Amino acid sequence: MIDVAVIILYTLALLVIFIYSLSQLHLLINYLKATKSTDEVQKFDFSTEGLPQVTIQLPLYNEYYVVERLLKNIARINYPKDKLEIQVLDDSTDHSIEKTSGIIEELQKTGLDIQHIQRENRTGFKAGALKEGLKIAKGEFIAVFDSDFVPGENWLMETLPYFKNPKIGVVQTRWGHLNRDYSLLTRIQAFALDFHFILEQTGRNFGRNFINFNGTAGIWRKECILDAGNWSGDTLTEDLDLSYRAQMKKWEFKYLENVETPAELPVVISAARSQQFRWNKGAAENFRKNYGKLLRDRSVSIATKFHGFFHLLNSSMFLIVLLLAVLSVPVLYIKHNNPTFSGYFNVMAGFAISTFIFFACYYVAYSKIHGKGIKSFFKFVGMFITFFSIAMGFSVHNTLAVLEGHFGKRSEFIRTPKFNINSGKDSWKGNTYLTNRFSKNVIIEGLLFLYFGFAIWSAFKLNDFGLLIFHLMLFTGFGFVFFKSLRA
Repeated sequence: MIDVAVIILYTLALLVIFIYSLSQLHLLINYLKATKSTDEVQKFDFSTEGLPQVTIQLPLYNEYYVVERLLKNIARINYPKDKLEIQVLDDSTDHSIEKTSGIIEELQKTGLDIQHIQRENRTGFKAGALKEGLKIAKGEFIAVFDSDFVPGENWLMETLPYFKNPKIGVVQTRWGHLNRDYSLLTRIQAFALDFHFILEQTGRNFGRNFINFNGTAGIWRKECILDAGNWSGDTLTEDLDLSYRAQMKKWEFKYLENVETPAELPVVISAARSQQFRWNKGAAENFRKNYGKLLRDRSVSIATKFHGFFHLLNSSMFLIVLLLAVLSVPVLYIKHNNPTFSGYFNVMAGFAISTFIFFACYYVAYSKIHGKGIKSFFKFVGMFITFFSIAMGFSVHNTLAVLEGHFGKRSEFIRTPKFNINSGKDSWKGNTYLTNRFSKNVIIEGLLFLYFGFAIWSAFKLNDFGLLIFHLMLFTGFGFVFFKSLRA
């Protein structure tokens, strides 16, 4: 009976991953169609039409290392000063306040309308700060940038024209990466984000499915924010929450793949953990909050409900992958000890098609950034294997985040430490925002590192190498995360 239960759970996990891969395949098809289509969307011609009033909101919380870069970059944005307002929404509690205040005073002397707005408490965290600033915002359009982003001088002139269509509530741009090649950790983060911003966002937007404002590097129509119910801090991903509420109110989103907004990636694993926890838990919280409403909405297409399901449950795939990984070792022994299951395992081998689908999807996104050709392809193969290995190494950490989200456990918005790291010559050591707090998750990750070491040994003992590559990836991934976490 135990063997049967293991086989059933293992099969269900494979089936869920297969269906998820089909959703990604559909996005790939949409993306390829988008690349061949002509964008005939209405756009403002600002050479003949007046420029609108714009507010740029910059939510800050203890950003000593990057605030100067942020403010001086924003001040260079090409837009008439009488039409531009900048709100520095500063919830900081440390010495960065004085630095921020001094820079703002210097910028105000240039005639820039920039205000230093501080709250007495962090109610609602980032969402609360954005909502507070919105009360007094002068702009018809509200651009938002996190502290580690450096938009180009013409960013507003590249995004605002798309609001010609009164139904457009948000224009979102693609994230770039200032420190993509700093380390293996930054390269795998860039690999994942490029996939999301190239294939997923474009594929969903072209297919008229729900996409999300990514919390930064996008611009809202103020009316859309208010009509959708304003910012809310009851999930850790307020951006995803407001995005779904706005689209359920029939607002349309426009995604601009060709407008890149560079930002800094976390360079230490503790910072990456913090960011991953918030994103994954927040997605689960949003599924809990919003998917039921989406499912009951008869005006929403079946395709949008299907993609919305996997969009909001994207982070929950870590739970499925972890279950699959843990069960794969007893499955190896069941296969060896029960020849009667041989037919079943031959059928299950067909689910390997999921891997080929993911491979194709990620390659299309990768080649858009890095180009095609034999050399690029082999680099991609290495990154694909490395990325999925390390992603599986994060599965314990991210699964716990997902479970907290689904079961409604509340937690604070933990910011991701910023470092102002742009090249290999820059160092993060000595950053005052880093903590040496040891996570109990690391112990589990270390045990799983040993567990999958045992799985590799078992392959040779049983002379069955069908799962060897999978177990090697798990062994490598958990080893990477475990040993990195011990150091940072």
